[in-house]
Amino acid sequence: MNDLTRQDLLADPEDIGTNNSSNPSFDSVLQARLSRRSLLKGSFGFATTAFFGVGLSACGGSGDATAAAPATDNKTLKLNFNAVAKSVADALSVPAGYTATVLYRLGDPIAAGVPEYRNDGTDTGASFAQRAGDHHDGMQYFGLGADGKYSASGSDRGLLVMNHEAITPAYLHKDGVTIDGAPVSKYPSTITAAMTRTVVDEVIKEMNAHGVSVIEVARNGGTVSYKKDSSFNRRITTFTEMTLSGPAAKTAYMVTAYSPDGSKTRGTINNCANGYTPWGTYLTCEENWAGYFRRIAATDNPNRSAKELASFARYGVSGTGRELWATVVAADPADTSFARWNAMKTGASADGSDDFRNVANTYGWVVEIDPFNPSSTPKKRTALGRFAHEGAWPGPVVPGKPLVWYMGCDSRNEYIYKYVSNAAWDPADAGKGMAAGDKYLDDGKLYVAKFNADGSGQWIELKFGSNGITASNTAYAFADQADVLINTRLAADAAGATKMDRPEWGAVNPANGEVYMTLTNTNASSRPVGAVDAANPRFYNDPKGSAGTAQKGNPNGHIVRWAENNADVAATGFKWDVFLFGARSSADAANVNLSNLTAANDFSSPDGLWFSPSTGLLWIQTDDGAYTDATNCMMLAAVAGTVGDGAKKTINNVDGTTSKAVDTYVGAAPGETNLRRFLVGPKECEITGIAETPDGKALFVNIQHPGEDTAPTFSNPSSFGSHWPDGGNARPRSATIVITRTDGGTIGGGLA
Repeated sequence: MNDLTRQDLLADPEDIGTNNSSNPSFDSVLQARLSRRSLLKGSFGFATTAFFGVGLSACGGSGDATAAAPATDNKTLKLNFNAVAKSVADALSVPAGYTATVLYRLGDPIAAGVPEYRNDGTDTGASFAQRAGDHHDGMQYFGLGADGKYSASGSDRGLLVMNHEAITPAYLHKDGVTIDGAPVSKYPSTITAAMTRTVVDEVIKEMNAHGVSVIEVARNGGTVSYKKDSSFNRRITTFTEMTLSGPAAKTAYMVTAYSPDGSKTRGTINNCANGYTPWGTYLTCEENWAGYFRRIAATDNPNRSAKELASFARYGVSGTGRELWATVVAADPADTSFARWNAMKTGASADGSDDFRNVANTYGWVVEIDPFNPSSTPKKRTALGRFAHEGAWPGPVVPGKPLVWYMGCDSRNEYIYKYVSNAAWDPADAGKGMAAGDKYLDDGKLYVAKFNADGSGQWIELKFGSNGITASNTAYAFADQADVLINTRLAADAAGATKMDRPEWGAVNPANGEVYMTLTNTNASSRPVGAVDAANPRFYNDPKGSAGTAQKGNPNGHIVRWAENNADVAATGFKWDVFLFGARSSADAANVNLSNLTAANDFSSPDGLWFSPSTGLLWIQTDDGAYTDATNCMMLAAVAGTVGDGAKKTINNVDGTTSKAVDTYVGAAPGETNLRRFLVGPKECEITGIAETPDGKALFVNIQHPGEDTAPTFSNPSSFGSHWPDGGNARPRSATIVITRTDGGTIGGGLA
């Protein structure tokens, strides 16, 4: 969600941070460098196999512009479009020669007999169990063969699986959200413990609008559509039963009134980015889940142990509950659909089997879903740790080698993780669904990253009994490995991990296995000028708007990258540098606009990040509030380069009378040759989520929460913050678009 401007909810933990450990931020000098390697090794056809076999306006000039990139095997990776200009219009822009079509919008039906969405707030909450949810986010395309199974080359028919991260409540309901018996178009700036939700259907609608969609899509000629009555179509919501799997499952930490043996829970929430597996399943990741639970500290704290309080504080489980769902009273006393959002100790049992005091422990996980089996039960894979999961991005898939997933914890001063399976990959497991997940995702090693001053880094294993993660740890006394996985943030604190500035999306380059991760932004309170260092080297003021509103810190964000030692996913060491810095093109080139961005490619707050397996291009999406005086959020295409392709630079940071100079290494400036703006979205949106058909000729992109930041007056539709995508006086809707080239070619560019 829009991290700097959203006002209709209480602040998310990602914007505040709960890490009070003394762990360092990035170290102060980057010296050791990798030798330069060629961008590509072999064809992208090989890279794709290794990585997973798996009304709108156009603007800009002609679509045949090309630009040079590093050569390899006598081929060059080129962009095939002219840059789209910045825009604050309530429209979606793509380059000339491209077409963007709306595919799947909030409320669209996914089953026969479900009526079209009225988009006036009168559709029932129950109907949303078979409608598109809100806030479309991370997604993955799975090719579908004639036999109904995964097809690596299935570009004309496939399953598109996507997250629905959150909601814009006002536009879901006829007159806004009903709080204390009265409708409001915005949540109050302060939510009190006395406030209640009494309209049950509103809350059912909101709970169903979260989660995941699975829809069948098909391409006929140049047109892509979704099949509304496909047997594969499915909604997974906060009501869907989930199996708890892995080392933390069936332990005392997971016991609730719903599952006295700790084996299951209900629903998944705040699903942000995603991942996938080489056996053809989808990974959805629970990010800002903590804020949904009601736990009034003044009442509950006296009933909880010191360890419980430490865990709650580290994860931010304390407050009224961001949507007040726990305040709804069900008509049937046996119905705990709403009471389960109350994480307070209300029962008399010793183990929590008569209340939901432990319910927060059943959230914050990577969840595996089999899109090819609509009757399958999703599994929360606890071996991958519990935190604010932004996503889970797979590394190279090599027979006989372990599998790896990279993960970020999306909050300021949080960490970067990786999970390495103990089992080596056996291609015979492809297509085995959740059984393969049991083998590779329930048994492995979880690591957290530490970045060293010499440009090297190390992965520290989060294992009970080692690296400070012991029963004698003074900050938190760990009891066993299940405790470590449930309290992964505390384990990473104990291990001495490196604090990062909001690790968001990651992406793995299919050409060489190098890993990229966005650090969306930070502010002066999280990283004051005295705390800048080599990989977080900027402190500056970025004045916003005609009033020149101060934005101090690093409000525009940047992207880091690393390469595992010897290109081995199981390595415990790596080399790293800084790839790209967000900035206004007009900003000081010496200390702020370090990547020499121009009007054709300047951006702020990088968030979504994804390598195309078909073309090798790196796509960058933004979730911005710092640069929205100049442009709506956007998506850019980049030629990535390699770790170590830049140069050393000294940056002089000043805040009043305080200053600090820091040495850093900046990746090679991309110029307009290797970085261009491809898309600009409508007003008040976030651009997030991206997938493509295997042939690279259809690109799916999500437009999240257009118009979110404006409090609407429903009697005056012109007051809506956006009318996209339906236009006229319509309420705005999150939606998936599909982008194609008018000449039928690949999207964005490729080897030429």
